[in-house]
Amino acid sequence: MPAVVRFDPFRDITSLRDEMNRLFSRTVGDGVSSGSTWTPAVDIFDTEDAIVLKAELPGLGTEDIDIEIDDNVLTLKGERRFTDPVDEARFHRLERAYGHFQRSVTLPPAVKADEISADMENGVLTVRVPKADEVRPRKIAIAASA
Repeated sequence: MPAVVRFDPFRDITSLRDEMNRLFSRTVGDGVSSGSTWTPAVDIFDTEDAIVLKAELPGLGTEDIDIEIDDNVLTLKGERRFTDPVDEARFHRLERAYGHFQRSVTLPPAVKADEISADMENGVLTVRVPKADEVRPRKIAIAASA
């Protein structure tokens, strides 16, 4: 029996937009003339109290990554450098991407930009953007009449 998939009319449009961004980024780059560019995989999801971004950045340390927020646009950028010695080695295949990267995400207006936190574990960068109190769901107490 096939799995039931919830219909999302915007899934194809979003997927097309993401692919166009990747193609454009690979073709034009991020304005850096030296070195190549690559695009790390990013997941963005919503929890009750925060927007969470997870980026796959294997082989990078915290010193290789910059995170900035400007006008509600969160930007991750950095560089993965090729560090293997090539003296007498003969590479038969190089599939890992190296060079500069940059990913920008527009955040909703109701976030606490001054409370954004980030941590790195096992090559995965996790950025938590807390939601402002006014957009978080809250329980309303019902007063009983006497």
